[in-house]
Amino acid sequence: MAVPDKQSPLGPVRRWIHRRPADLVDVFVYVVVLNLAVEYLPSIISETFTLSLLTAVLLKIALEAVILLKGKILGRFRAATTKPGRWTAAALLWVAAAGSKIVVLELVDLVFGDTVSLGNFISVTLLVVALLLSRAGVRRVLYETGSSDSRGH
Repeated sequence: MAVPDKQSPLGPVRRWIHRRPADLVDVFVYVVVLNLAVEYLPSIISETFTLSLLTAVLLKIALEAVILLKGKILGRFRAATTKPGRWTAAALLWVAAAGSKIVVLELVDLVFGDTVSLGNFISVTLLVVALLLSRAGVRRVLYETGSSDSRGH
């Protein structure tokens, strides 16, 4: 597959998808999970499919930032050699975990207003857990399929 010309208006998008297909799959997984939540949880609202797709992209960006932040904090936790250092890193990890849900709620409200609602702290926490578990499950299936195909099975 040839990489598109840099002058093409869709060139950067196609290059991004070519380099990071897992990110595109994540967004599709997030759309499915988000729309199931909209259908079955009354506190989670998205007025249109387009809004749920845009919300999934926003969640992808926000959750990637949170995952990076938590990774850095875990690195500090593992590198800490004193109990106060470990306690501080553990506290930071807790603040990042809880604070990220509040940030997601506020970000969705800021970007979409009343047209999208992820409910309250508990519903957004459950949604984020469902998103991350679904993402991990799909990646695992794709990885296992890809690795078995490479062995000729």
